[in-house]
Order: sequence, then C-alpha cells, then structure tokens
Amino acid sequence: MSKATPKYLLLSLPTSVVPSHHADDALEAISTTVSPENGSVAPFSIPEFKIGTLDALVQQADELAKLESQCQGVVAKVADALRNILDGDEAQIERMMVVNDKPVDQYLRTFQWNKVKYRADKSLAELIDLLHKEGASIDNDIRFKYSQYNQVKNTLATLQRKQTRCLPMPKSQSQSNPKPPLIQPTRRGNLSTKSLASIVDPRTVVQDSEYIETHLIAVPNSQEKEFLKNYETVAPMVVPRSASLVASDNEFTLYAVTTFKKHSVEFVHKARENKWIPRDFKYVEGGKEEERKEVERVGGDERKVWGETLRLGRTAWSEAVMVWIHVLVLRVFVETVLRYGLPLDFVSALVRTPSSKQADKAKKNLDDKYSYLAGNAFGRDKKGRVQRDDPQDMHGAGEGSAEYTPYVFYEFEFN
Repeated sequence: MSKATPKYLLLSLPTSVVPSHHADDALEAISTTVSPENGSVAPFSIPEFKIGTLDALVQQADELAKLESQCQGVVAKVADALRNILDGDEAQIERMMVVNDKPVDQYLRTFQWNKVKYRADKSLAELIDLLHKEGASIDNDIRFKYSQYNQVKNTLATLQRKQTRCLPMPKSQSQSNPKPPLIQPTRRGNLSTKSLASIVDPRTVVQDSEYIETHLIAVPNSQEKEFLKNYETVAPMVVPRSASLVASDNEFTLYAVTTFKKHSVEFVHKARENKWIPRDFKYVEGGKEEERKEVERVGGDERKVWGETLRLGRTAWSEAVMVWIHVLVLRVFVETVLRYGLPLDFVSALVRTPSSKQADKAKKNLDDKYSYLAGNAFGRDKKGRVQRDDPQDMHGAGEGSAEYTPYVFYEFEFN
C-alpha cells in the first residue's frame, strides 16, 4: 500500500472570528474547528508588506497565481529529476529532499520570511519580479544539467550495447549503493547492431585488393538456409562458396561474403531486399582496445555528471521550495488585504493533514464554521447545511482556485 501524502492548508482569517480579537485566541479557534483527528494547526508568520493601490493589488493577485503555478511546476520537475537519477530509491530521495537542511515539514512549521534575500521594505512588484527571476534561474539550471546527464547516460548505454559481451558486475559492489559507478552493459545488442571490432578476425576480410572485397552480412537465423542457398545468385560476380561463418547469436548469424567490387553496390542492395543486414566494417589496428577506452572515458563522464546533477538537484529542490513558499506567502498577504481590507488585523495558520481525506474534512469544518465571512456568497439551507447562492459569480482566491472559500485558503502538497 502506498504511503499517504500529507496535505497542507495555508489560510488566514480576520481576528474578528473571536470576541477578543486576539490572534492567539483566533488560532485556538481554528485548531478546535479543524479538530486534532483531521490535522494539526500551527501559527504561520506573514510579515506586513508595502501596499500599493487597489488596482495594483488585483493585478498582483493574478500575477502571483500564475507565478505560484510556475514555482510548483519547478519543484515537481526537480523532484522528478532526483527520482530518476536515484533510480527511485525512496530512502535516498528522502535524504535529498530537504529545505535549508531541514525536512520540509519542519521548514514549514518554522517558516520565517527571508528578509536578507527578499527585503520586506521593497514593493510587492519588486518582490514578485525577484522571485520570478530566481524561479526561472533554478528551472533553467536543472533543465540544462539534467539534459546533459541524460545525453551522456544515453551515449554510454549505446556504447555498451555495441559491446560483444556483457561484463559482470564486480562482486565487491554493494547492491545498496544509490547509483552504480557505471550503467551496466546489457545483452540487447546483437550481430545486426553491435560493434564488430572484437568479433571479426582481420584475416576473414580481404583488404587492399583492387578487384574484390568482403561484405559482412548479418542474417536472421530463420533465413540462414535460404541465404546459403541464394547468396551466390542475388547479384553478378559473387565469389562461389565464399560465404564463411564469422559468428552467431540468438537472433543473427554473421557471414563474410566476397564479391567483385564492380558489383558490390548491387549485392548490398539485393541483400537488403532479402532482409539480410549488411554491416559496415573496416579493420583498424587496436580497434577493440579503443572501444574499451571509449566506454571507460564515457563511463567516467557519466559518473561525474551524475554527481553534479545530484548535487544540483538537492540544492535546486531546496531553493525551489523556498521560492514557492515565499510566493505563496505573498498570495496569502495580497488576498488577505483584498478580502478583509485595512487596517490589517488577521491571523495566519498552517494546517498539516495526514492525507487528502483528512484535508477534505478539515476544509468542510472550516467552511461550516466560517461561512458567514462570505456574506451572501454562503448561506444555509433549512437543515443548517452550508450552501452557496451563486458560486459561479464569486471572486475566488486568485486565478486557478478550484472554488470560492469564505476565507483566504490555499492547499498544497509535495509529491
């Protein structure tokens, strides 16, 4: 059974929800409303920012909604990259996904606005621009490095598929390592695709002849009899009985066939028509050793780029989460001003719920208790159940919200 993913609810309400108008009392009321079985409630610190005009706030609410969606996408992209380079090792992934060296839950519960990086005395427009640039920079960095890693990994895999035989994994290598030092060679390469440098004896191939040449033909095993019967007659001037067995595997048999050069093109063409696969081959002294060195070189590059990508991924995830949460804080602040007006007198809280089911229950309790904050938007039927008069016409909590709530409310999770 898969592990349930915690959901977080970030919300703000006016302190007028309690008679004392005191933030601590309001927080206690929220905690009671949510109820312990649905989740835990903690205070969430949101500073006061410089407020511009109403028109500017409305525009900034839309900008922040788009920016938050982008930031959420960057966090998800970095998380996917980490999962892929760690081959889905959940223990390693959990160790990598920390924020400022803290588990994400601890970071959220102890959140403080980064006043050094995002000075609260700057205008909202300046802060939004700064966070947008930082999010875009993280996105570009991880996109570039992860693409580089995939390229070198694919190059290594291609080289290994061309190898003659599968190399065994060293016995000393622990299976618990988060990443093997090399992608292990596979047996997917066959005689129609793999390198022939270590397979073909140079004495099999006619070299430096003015009139004749040798063709290496990979014949599907199911067609071997047909090939031996017909290869001499598919084109003119094929040397009779010249087909010699070079190698075979589970899928193909490799033959060397000698023809006169003036009819080589026709022979190769007819071979393809018969679904026999001509293999380009030129003997090079030391070719096998060169291939081995190339695999070692690319393998070294792969290990190096893997480490760089892992380190960048760990840092990028931490920074991307911080940017996302700072953007979310600005959304809450701007929406709070638009909802409750000035002077600012509100309480903000973080609700951690164990799963989507508890999050829905906590949300329902909050709706039932604080529906009156929406005025005519929320009413009650004869049985006292909350109902919306016309939810399609209500202004929700910014662009992208699933529904209107009578209080400032955002739900998020880390997958």
